[in-house]
Amino acid sequence: MQESEELAEIRRAVRALCDEFPGEYWREKDRTRDYPAEFVDALTRSGFLAALIPEEFGGSGLKLDAAAVIMEEIQASGCNGGAAHAQMYIMNTLLRYGSEEQKANYLPKIASGQLRLQAFGVSEPTSGTDTLSLKTRAVRDGDEYIVNGQKIWTSRAEHSDLMLLLARTKPRDQVEKRTEGLSIFLVDMREVVGKGMTIKPIRTMMNHSSCEVFFDDMRIPASALIGEEGKGFRYILSGMNAERILIAAECIGDAKWFIEKAKGYASEREVFSRPIGKNQGVQFPIARCYAQMRAAELMVHHAADVYDHGGNPGEEANMAKLLASEASWAAADMCVQTFGGFGFAEEYDVERKFREARLYTVAPISTNLILSYLSEHVLGLPRSY
Repeated sequence: MQESEELAEIRRAVRALCDEFPGEYWREKDRTRDYPAEFVDALTRSGFLAALIPEEFGGSGLKLDAAAVIMEEIQASGCNGGAAHAQMYIMNTLLRYGSEEQKANYLPKIASGQLRLQAFGVSEPTSGTDTLSLKTRAVRDGDEYIVNGQKIWTSRAEHSDLMLLLARTKPRDQVEKRTEGLSIFLVDMREVVGKGMTIKPIRTMMNHSSCEVFFDDMRIPASALIGEEGKGFRYILSGMNAERILIAAECIGDAKWFIEKAKGYASEREVFSRPIGKNQGVQFPIARCYAQMRAAELMVHHAADVYDHGGNPGEEANMAKLLASEASWAAADMCVQTFGGFGFAEEYDVERKFREARLYTVAPISTNLILSYLSEHVLGLPRSY
């Protein structure tokens, strides 16, 4: 697939940075469940995490297609963009709906690395992807809001300075539309951890720094509100399209890594005095995964193009995420099968990347929810949930 020289140069620069963080680095972080702070700091210093921030605020002012290339190349190099990707995809909400004061106050500090915007508080234990049923409340009290509730799967909360928080500001039974009554806040976590906010890590099958976050009479200034009160759900929808496109790009990178890994091993590994890649039973699955990845890759770049030209890429973003996550998972499974027993050995990095890749058919939105969206909003079928 042809791309501009600008994107090709970004790809080369990301690869050069990632080469400084080989498999040994990631295996150690995975083993100890440590946050890859050194890697995130390097991405920040390079300006890659500020790609979408306008130049006037210290960023690069690039479009989503460039951000997609950055995230794809991180994964294709064997690194893990999940340690920092939220700063890319939740940036959209602040850029589009934040006040001039909020943008002037926070964006330069985020771009320089002085502040990290890595936490996105949306999902809750009782609502999951049914966002409109969330129960966390934010009640106005003079010049402050008092927040009570709980979030789950808020990754990187321990390693972020700022959190984008979605909370209900008007009871559900008092709004005309289900989508009303939710508001977005930019919370300075440095001011509230231990003072109404409690963070509890969740140990998972991959090192993703997932957490539960509890709010007990947490007070935040009214100036933390982004946009209009009660319009938060509409604000995050546009951000979710960017999120799905960028996650899809990461999946394409993972698929490329698995395919390259399997191709190299199949060419070198000899059994019965011949490379195993000579067998069609080995080479055909690799070729099929390559074709599946390339088709998904086209959808990802098409979705980014629609987004960058101001369109509403709901259909394209969801299809990109669906196809790319399935391509990634198919390639992961194929790679383990190609390596055989060695695929389970830590030193080859296959088992680590296999565990990491499994996440994206479930989160940040499950395959079934995407199919439901396409069925109802694209194909015109009756609502199924």
